[in-house]
Amino acid sequence: MDVTRDSSQRPDNPPKALPPALPERSASGASPLTRATAVTAAKVAKPVGGPGDSGQATTPLAVVPAPSPAGPADLRDPLETAGPETVELLEATAVGAPAAATSRRPPRADQALREHAATALPGWTALLVVLLGLAGVLFILLRTGVIPHWDVLPDLRGAAARASGRAEADAAWIAGVSAIGLLVVFALAGLLANAGGETRVLTRWGRYRGTVRRTGLVWVNPLLRRRRVDVRLRHWRSESVKVVDRTGTPIVVRLLIVWRVKDTARALLAIADHEGYLREQVQAVLTRTASILPCDSNAAPGPALRDGQWFADELTRALAAEVAPAGLEVYSAQPLGLDYAPEVAESMRRRRLADLDAGLRTVLVDDAVEAAALAVRRLERATAHELDEAARSALMEQLLVAFVAPAGVAASVPSPAARAGRKEGRPA
Repeated sequence: MDVTRDSSQRPDNPPKALPPALPERSASGASPLTRATAVTAAKVAKPVGGPGDSGQATTPLAVVPAPSPAGPADLRDPLETAGPETVELLEATAVGAPAAATSRRPPRADQALREHAATALPGWTALLVVLLGLAGVLFILLRTGVIPHWDVLPDLRGAAARASGRAEADAAWIAGVSAIGLLVVFALAGLLANAGGETRVLTRWGRYRGTVRRTGLVWVNPLLRRRRVDVRLRHWRSESVKVVDRTGTPIVVRLLIVWRVKDTARALLAIADHEGYLREQVQAVLTRTASILPCDSNAAPGPALRDGQWFADELTRALAAEVAPAGLEVYSAQPLGLDYAPEVAESMRRRRLADLDAGLRTVLVDDAVEAAALAVRRLERATAHELDEAARSALMEQLLVAFVAPAGVAASVPSPAARAGRKEGRPA
């Protein structure tokens, strides 16, 4: 009888009844078992530095009463319902507890810093204001007599200028010309030509005010600072980056990164140099991704960096997650070259050739064995005579030698009788 096996799992034993329920909680919110546990823990705990202390303080466990289903009034913070002794024990436990391990995560961008459209008007409105302003200035100059009257033109001079025959400009006319001139200068200063694939990020005193993505001639507030950001699709060919694979073998990788600026506000204001940040992240992500798998899987079957599209997909996913807080969007990261470092390239090439030669020999021997067995079976079927074990083995060996031996090399196989005599010590 197997005494280690639980008898409750046997089909002939009916399942046992469920254990009785725990004692009901008292009105204070804690069951008698909970109160007894708290009292026992308080008695077992020894004061630090007391007699018989072994040098390590024993802190009693804090027992917090569980909320009773009486009503919502019992759903309170355990620190509020517990006494001062329990609060002190909880604080001591929190101080003495080891810190939780943290893992690396991509940086978080400022959620308030997001690209939004800036206030911009079509450029023709500013040009219309300029033309109207110039027409107004010309009218004032003709009205005050600053511009001499031509007989071929209608006389637009005022009564005072017409009576005196000279310019009569008062303070009101001067103020009007000055105001119109300022308006014309303000309209001209806000004009900008935004080419396709470019944007203008507007800031005032360091605060982000919006992005202009409209192309052509537009007008913006001339009091805002305008900085150009290229949002066209761009590609970057990296230099040869030296990393190590999972086996520790140094390899050299060259990548082609296709990317663009997605959020101009973050790319310009959240980071000092988004292009330099992209280059550094490419090297970091490549180092981390290349260490997951070996470069080649010659001896041990399994995935490798040269297999399929996994390497490019993993690089694209990891790099896109790293540069997203900087307002960049990565479409693809494709390896252009994946080679061993020069110091190990020759040895790895010899190893690859040796593994390939061993694999080919295994395949050839397996094919030769199958072909020899098939030939023996066909011979027996054709002659309607079944060979004995010794004759079949001798014929198989001769066929294998004929299949595997190099061309021009004649190899002889001893007969079964000669092999038996050699085993017994008799001359062949």
